[in-house]
Formats: sequence, structure tokens, C-alpha cells
Amino acid sequence: MTDHQDGTPAPRPDQPAQRPTPQQPTSTPVLKDALKYGVILAGAIAVVGMVLGGIFAGWIGVTSALIGTLIAAVFLGITALSILIANRFIGSDLYVGIFFGIVLGGWILKFVLFIVLAIVLRDQPWINPVVLFLSLIAGVIGSLVVDMIVVFRSRIPYVSDVTLPGEKR
Repeated sequence: MTDHQDGTPAPRPDQPAQRPTPQQPTSTPVLKDALKYGVILAGAIAVVGMVLGGIFAGWIGVTSALIGTLIAAVFLGITALSILIANRFIGSDLYVGIFFGIVLGGWILKFVLFIVLAIVLRDQPWINPVVLFLSLIAGVIGSLVVDMIVVFRSRIPYVSDVTLPGEKR
């Protein structure tokens, strides 16, 4: 017995209908590109920050630039990684709840991590606060620029991941 519309076999009454396997969301390649280029940018900012920090503040400046860049890269990577992890549950009936739970958990993790790092790194003799701050700001601004460029070049339609009536999947 076949389905008359597209010639595929119709499901037998004694077998449950199988759900189609979900495709990956169109945001996944964009997030992967943002992570890839963000890591490359963080490496460049770390090198430049360590050189400038070493010139202006010695080894303390090198350490501070490396820590500031690492903090920026980790914090900005947590959001993209949490979305990529949450997208793995796209076939689940609870996808929306799981998605927002994972992303919100990532934001809470970043908030707690920021408070802990602020308390631990405050008044440390091996940290130059100016170099740390400038490398952190360079990492954040650079990551925003990378994200903007990746999204502008992504060519994602306004409406994606939708199956219209009568459309084959």
C-alpha cells in the first residue's frame, strides 16, 4: 500500500507512525563560526595584550592581559555553547523549556563566575587592574564585532526551520 501523493509506503496500522528526524537549526553553523572566529580573535588579543602589558607593566601586565582575554573568551563562549548544546534537543517535545533552561543556566553560571572572579582577583598583587580591564574590554568588543560580521554574512532567511503545509521535509 502506498501513499498516493508521493509514492512512499503508507504506515501499516499495526506500526506506530514514526516522527521525522529533526534537521539542525539554521543557527548552528552561525554559532559554530562565531565560536571559531572568536577563538582566533581571542588568541590575537591575548598576544597583543601580553606584548603591550609586558612593555607597560612587566610580567604582571603579561599575566593580567592573559587573564583578561581568557575571561572574555570564556564568558562569551558560554552563551554560544549553551545554545549549541540546547539545539541538540530540537526533536524533543520539551524543546522550548529545555532550550531556555540551558541558556538561562549558562547566564546564571556566568553571573556567579563573574562575582567569584571579581572577589578572588580584587587586590591581588600579581594583577594590574588597568591591563586586565583593557584586555577584557578588547575581548568583549572584538567578540561583538566578530558576531556581527558572522551574522551579517550568514544569509539566513527571516523565517527558517519552518515546514509549510504541503511542503515535503
